[in-house]
Amino acid sequence: MKILITGGDGEFCKHLVEEGKDYTFLTPTKEEADIRHYWNLDSYFYAHQKEFDYVIHAAAITRPMVIHEDNPKLSIETNIVGTSNVVLMCERYNKKIIYISTDYVYEGTDGDYKETDALKPFTKYGWSKLGGECAVQMCDNHLILRMAMNKKPFPHPKALKDMRKSLMYIEDAAKVTLQLLDENGIINIGGKSQSVYDFVKEENTNVEPIYLKDISDVNMATNCSMDTKKMKRIIDEFQI
Repeated sequence: MKILITGGDGEFCKHLVEEGKDYTFLTPTKEEADIRHYWNLDSYFYAHQKEFDYVIHAAAITRPMVIHEDNPKLSIETNIVGTSNVVLMCERYNKKIIYISTDYVYEGTDGDYKETDALKPFTKYGWSKLGGECAVQMCDNHLILRMAMNKKPFPHPKALKDMRKSLMYIEDAAKVTLQLLDENGIINIGGKSQSVYDFVKEENTNVEPIYLKDISDVNMATNCSMDTKKMKRIIDEFQI
């Protein structure tokens, strides 16, 4: 199986390559295939079109979250326009697109969100990723993975005690992604519902609690947890 990964110099790409020993990967850097620039991207796809069948679209502006509030133009150019450019390439060169989305497309209040639930992002980051989803939905051969993943070790000394998510570590998210390449539609990807603090404390007993009231620079949700039954049905051997 031959796969092109956008965001080739990103953390998620590195884990995909590490986990996918039986796959062949193309991992262009931003300079080689800048998703924001249509013709730059087209040149790369044209030159390498026979070298891959799948596109895992992982290139995005993500953190820090405040960047989407302070510089929405960059967020639009990368996460919405850039994703649209990747979709156009997949249509033009007949490739399947696997889009790495986020749990932040949900409203973040009630939790246990199913793939079919209503979408109402609570941050500009979430809106930018939902904008990307809209473009991906226009491509018949697509898979959208709404992920709740985090780096390991957790990169902060404190973690939210009163925010629930369905987090999994980035290496596990990479494993799951590679097992779902032939699926279509939308799949929630994550672990069990729990507070961010409880998730982190399983690996780092020294992490300290922090609360939503202590964060003022971006909007935060109380419960972004997802229903991951669909993922578990497909990957019944994966222990979440």
